[in-house]
Amino acid sequence: MSKVLLGIKNLHASIDDKEILRGINLEVKEGEVHAIMGPNGSGKSTLSAVVAGKEQFKVSKGSLSFMGQDLLVLNPEERARLGIFLGFQYPIEIPGVSNVHFMKAAVNEQRKARQLPPLSAAEFLKLMREKMAIVEMDPSFSSRGVNMGFSGGEKKRNEVFQMAMLEPKLAILDETDSGLDVDALRVVAGGVNKLKKPDNATIVITHYQRLLDYIVPDIVHVLYKGQIIKTAGPDLAKEVEQRGYDWLTNP
Repeated sequence: MSKVLLGIKNLHASIDDKEILRGINLEVKEGEVHAIMGPNGSGKSTLSAVVAGKEQFKVSKGSLSFMGQDLLVLNPEERARLGIFLGFQYPIEIPGVSNVHFMKAAVNEQRKARQLPPLSAAEFLKLMREKMAIVEMDPSFSSRGVNMGFSGGEKKRNEVFQMAMLEPKLAILDETDSGLDVDALRVVAGGVNKLKKPDNATIVITHYQRLLDYIVPDIVHVLYKGQIIKTAGPDLAKEVEQRGYDWLTNP
């Protein structure tokens, strides 16, 4: 029987005293891929930020747990060490820090949290080459500054590469398809699919069915005005693509 990784019950959250999430209930188990869809302003990115622990969002009610641990008492770094990964809609640039140094520090910090020894230089470079191949990333990118001068597609590939290196238990991809052409979308989605395992899970946040043609979800949720108003199988995403959201929001 699959274990519950993420448990959300009656979650309310706000920013600057404006309530965004108004009673979210969601359960994500090992091996599952969940898609969260919804119109702009429905609370999709807020939900991902609250799970990751962004401090500008305040939880006023409800519970949030990961592998049985209360996330609300943990800071973002502690949540990341537990195995939560958030892929940003707009990945940030970090000037002066190369991909190789950034990833080596992140991987060894993660290994330390799992009570594993740090990787040697040779072990790390071997792992890095293997994971870069998953997203068809040129090895030259390892020496470049994190996302510096990268195109939109390259930044998204770099995030999936980071995900591959860290091997999170739960990956949350916030509009990873934003700004990607068809070829980049195929590569990024293919990388996500290759990283799927029986003991991890993925939440894909998107506006469009096109990403879900590549990353096929087990469960689709529609979020509207801070609440999940519909949950069903992958056909729900196709119906939303054809009919929009009006049939759900104004039945």
